[in-house]
Amino acid sequence: MTIRLRVLVSAALISLIMAGSPARSALPDIYPPPEQASADIAAALKNAAASHKRVILDFGGNWCTDCHVLDLYFHDAANRPVLEANYVLVHINIGHYDANVDIATRYQIPLNRGVPAIAVLDGHGRLLYSQKTGEFEAMRRMQTGSVTDFLLRWKRPA
Repeated sequence: MTIRLRVLVSAALISLIMAGSPARSALPDIYPPPEQASADIAAALKNAAASHKRVILDFGGNWCTDCHVLDLYFHDAANRPVLEANYVLVHINIGHYDANVDIATRYQIPLNRGVPAIAVLDGHGRLLYSQKTGEFEAMRRMQTGSVTDFLLRWKRPA
């Protein structure tokens, strides 16, 4: 997909999300129920250890426009192969900043800076990266290349 087409698709998605129209309800819930987070992290760590991958914890909510854009960028044609080869992605639902706050604190995610917010763990659960300054909370103004750069920077060395 060309950059121009990706930008148009992203713009269309953002328009649907922000419009709050009936089309919004057609968007998938990318963040599971908040109470599922601990089990999802445990399963991801087990998978990552067995497959020699890293874990990306993506903190956000289904109401969050920028969270949907980040997920779109994670799964676009340029980033999906890098993501799938190197990472196990876990979506952590923070509700309306009132759920999984303990998990965000454990992984040094300052939720007051906004979401989406990301942490990267090695296969043993050690924190390698924690978003401190809200780098991804304005995804709708970023391009997919920012996500590509991030994925390449934090993937496990060969």
